[in-house]
Amino acid sequence: MINRILIRSKVLQIVYSFYQNGNGDIQTAEKELLFSLRKSYDLYHYLLLLILDLTYLLERMQDNKKNKLMPTAEDLNPNTRLLGNRFTRQLAENMELKKYIADNKISWIDDTDFLKSILDMLLASDLYSEYLENPEDSYIVDREFWRAFFKKYICGNEMVEDYLEDKSIYWNDDVEIIETFALKTIRKFEEQAGGEQSLLPMYRDMEDRDFAVRLLRKALFNGKEYRERIEKQMKNWETERIANMDLIIMQVAVAEILNFPTIPVSVSLNEYIDAAKYYSTPKSGTFINGILDSLVGELKKEKLLLKD
Repeated sequence: MINRILIRSKVLQIVYSFYQNGNGDIQTAEKELLFSLRKSYDLYHYLLLLILDLTYLLERMQDNKKNKLMPTAEDLNPNTRLLGNRFTRQLAENMELKKYIADNKISWIDDTDFLKSILDMLLASDLYSEYLENPEDSYIVDREFWRAFFKKYICGNEMVEDYLEDKSIYWNDDVEIIETFALKTIRKFEEQAGGEQSLLPMYRDMEDRDFAVRLLRKALFNGKEYRERIEKQMKNWETERIANMDLIIMQVAVAEILNFPTIPVSVSLNEYIDAAKYYSTPKSGTFINGILDSLVGELKKEKLLLKD
């Protein structure tokens, strides 16, 4: 699940923090990287659990209405279609989700107001009304309701994303990409899999985990050498006026270009140029592109870089 786009982002954050803190402890930086990636995987499970907790909240609300002093006919006979949603029941029985929640103490228990605001949005939506009125009563309809709700009302929702980023500092740059993984998971659920339905693994394979650790180590162990090479390409620039984040982005980019021969140079360049647009100044992408392009040319001349 944790892909290389997310890994690069986390490595940039850890390298930035490494220099800001000035403690020079690479082992601590490595532990922080792996912990940060684990927190991203936590967020994936939080988003799946959101479906269950919204359903539980709706059930409690309907029960409270039935038990109030003077319930209306609607209070006594609410539409319970969402409570019987087959996809939700399957998700509640998912062995992997239950184990991860228990092992890592994942819970929305302290977020009642947030859950209430999401449930209110759901109940007021046209999507919910259409779901209740849909004459087709099937697992596919049930699953697609939640997928459509996530896609329309959770993904890209500024209120949701701000809340999640406030809930954990480790999620500041994760929410958008993890939302896509939650959507992918909902889409691939199959009724016949029952509670044995597989969730996305934390890493596609151990190669991705190794990529994260090696990229961080190379960027820090060889940071002085990489910065010297970068600065040679900045003849017409005053180093002290260059954004510190630009230097860090280029440092990590050089670490990847030199140490991961199976990744095309063009792929690495594009990833770090995109990162610059997000993490640094509006002009950083163009600046970094020019410096790295020149540096790649030098590395090829020195026979230190044989790939394209």
